[in-house]
Amino acid sequence: MTTVDRPETGTLELRPVDSDLFRSLLRRQASTVTVVTAPGLTPNRHLPALPPAGFTATSFTSVSLDPPLVSFCLGRSSSSWPTVDRAEHLAVHLLAADQQEVARIFATSGIDRYAAHPGWRQGPFGVPLIDAALAVLLCRVVRRIDAGDHTIVLGEPLALGTGADGDPLVHHRGGFTTTLGPW
Repeated sequence: MTTVDRPETGTLELRPVDSDLFRSLLRRQASTVTVVTAPGLTPNRHLPALPPAGFTATSFTSVSLDPPLVSFCLGRSSSSWPTVDRAEHLAVHLLAADQQEVARIFATSGIDRYAAHPGWRQGPFGVPLIDAALAVLLCRVVRRIDAGDHTIVLGEPLALGTGADGDPLVHHRGGFTTTLGPW
């Protein structure tokens, strides 16, 4: 067993990685909460029609300033994956502290998320836009990279929108919060 000295708490034991331990450790990282939306897709000769997709993500990050690029990750077993896999455009919504219910709705499986949350409208390229977000990035998908059981989606922001200034919604230790304590 390998250990690392941590003076503030004693000795930290390093253990082999398993999925439960990995998940438990990652819950300690605070992440801003976003909702990613993609338009419904019409059928073509080889592929069926798909409904609009939307899901809560905490894996959103900026990648590059020149050119502007952002990314998020999505599990390929997700019900949203077939739509996101074919989408040319999507939107990333940075949620405000008071949008916990929006985050919950878009994290819930087996429901019509757009019927459950009426605060949205159709934007450019048919991409659903959620009202009252702190910021919205309308993106063109530039690349998808398989990574384990997920895919990293790279998007180029084409248009940006900001809502009212406020605190972000944060996900930490398995729940939503607006603060992480004193800075």
